Amino acid sequence: MPAYALVETSMGNFKVELFTEEMPITAYNFIDLAKNGFYNGLHFHRVIPNFMNQFGCPFSRDPNHARAGTGGPEPRTTYEVPGKGTQTRTSAGKIEDEFRLPGCPRLSNEPFTLSMANSGQPNSGGSQFFINTVHNSYLDFFDTRTPSQHPVFGKVVEGQDVVLAINNAPTSKNPKDRPITPIQVISVTIQE
Repeated sequence: MPAYALVETSMGNFKVELFTEEMPITAYNFIDLAKNGFYNGLHFHRVIPNFMNQFGCPFSRDPNHARAGTGGPEPRTTYEVPGKGTQTRTSAGKIEDEFRLPGCPRLSNEPFTLSMANSGQPNSGGSQFFINTVHNSYLDFFDTRTPSQHPVFGKVVEGQDVVLAINNAPTSKNPKDRPITPIQVISVTIQE
């Protein structure tokens, strides 16, 4: 049974269905962080029109922080995944690349899906994710056109207009793609 996340932002609210059965390691990582208040007060640090909105870096609590976009969860913290037991984040706060496990579903980076951000290195996802605003199939882990591998773990089911409004917010050139007027995530509430 899926879980949902209500995301309250300074530009309005949207609701996300989390794919807890299809992508349990990634979805429950998000759920754990949200339940512990990790995302509350952070800002969207990267917004690119007709591409995506990125969020989830703890340095973005200060929307002008020079390291916004580089942080993640605390090292070696744990969270529970029903049927899979306790998961431990790495010494860098990262989680296992679930898409490398046998039987992982091929969920495409379609409009309004949530996808795990990573550095391009294996097992480098942590707390940051992005919301696709167009079909970015070249980011699919199973698409061989590029080395990008970003697994989808949820989808916006309400408030798509808010997601698009965020995507069309004016952004700066330096730092690149940061909203000029900060867009804060006030709270993320999990509904199970």
